[in-house]
Amino acid sequence: MSDALPEPDRIEGAPHPRETDRVFGQERAEADFLEAYTSGRLHSGWLITGPKGVGKATLAWKIATFLLAEPPQEGGLFGDAPPPPTSLYVSADHPDARLVQSGAHPRLFLVRRPYDEKSGKLRSEITVDAVRGVKNFFHMSAADGGRRVVIVDAADEMNRNAANAILKELEEPPANTTILLIAHQPSRLLPTIRSRCRELRCAPLGAQDTADAMAQAGIMTDGGEALATLAGGSVGEAIRLVNHDGLQLYHEIVSLFEGMPRMDRNAAIKLAESCAGKNAETRFPMMVDLIDVFLARAARAGLLGEPSTQGAQGEARLLARLSPTDVAARAWAELQQDLSARVRQGRAVNLDPSALILDMVLRIEKTAVQVAA
Repeated sequence: MSDALPEPDRIEGAPHPRETDRVFGQERAEADFLEAYTSGRLHSGWLITGPKGVGKATLAWKIATFLLAEPPQEGGLFGDAPPPPTSLYVSADHPDARLVQSGAHPRLFLVRRPYDEKSGKLRSEITVDAVRGVKNFFHMSAADGGRRVVIVDAADEMNRNAANAILKELEEPPANTTILLIAHQPSRLLPTIRSRCRELRCAPLGAQDTADAMAQAGIMTDGGEALATLAGGSVGEAIRLVNHDGLQLYHEIVSLFEGMPRMDRNAAIKLAESCAGKNAETRFPMMVDLIDVFLARAARAGLLGEPSTQGAQGEARLLARLSPTDVAARAWAELQQDLSARVRQGRAVNLDPSALILDMVLRIEKTAVQVAA
């Protein structure tokens, strides 16, 4: 029954991080962790930060598997210690690795947003009850020996009571334990939590690492440049774009804006209406995010010039035309912030998705007219 429940830490259409073979593009973070481990300065708390979808969770699971499988760092009978590890690699055939992949390792505990039986949906935050399980885990697993590991995914989804509960564990960690906290927005965490952890920063991926990570996930696409441009170095976002036809949608957005400073009103209405009804759940949020990407790229073009890569055919030239100066860049940046706030407000009051999108594109047209004046 539990196998059928949704997993909040799994990207739709991709393997779970515990099942992923390699981490791409995060060699620096891996090296920093191994340096701490081999030098005997292993912190009990680690904060793994970076944008969504760049491999933070995969790195956390690799670290957890490594710690669970690695024998204690002790010298031999004659003081000849084994050579220090140079990577986090653990064979998939290793007993500890098999237990981790099955989700049944007795010395590993996962904290994530719980499933609400009453609503039939995942909770919107990590609750204190989910974190209280950590104390029970530490107590029950103490007799088993060996290192114990806790993964919190994602720590910035904890409510205040849950955050205070995990802070208590970080302040008084049991011996031989490691707590790995994954955070997309570490600024949302309590300062005391951040101060108790050593940070591992994961960077956005380059185009090749993005392509390699997607191939590993079994996802092949021809839109390499466009995908890397729109995903911003996030494999998770790239997978989402592929799963929900994001490249085609961005092409439609760019095609609509090509006529600016004026645009085809009927085409604008048609695009907005495509986000209503059964499409509201997936197409609407994708549309909002891609419009936000377009505005951010327009602002950047005004400062740096025509971009070297593009998310759709003709986009680079369009951005350069709409945003030729730093004054235009400021106008697009301000509009991006304004529309982001309006979308949040509109979602809060359940405004019709098509009305929200139409309002957005009309405001974009208005800004284009002002910039061109």
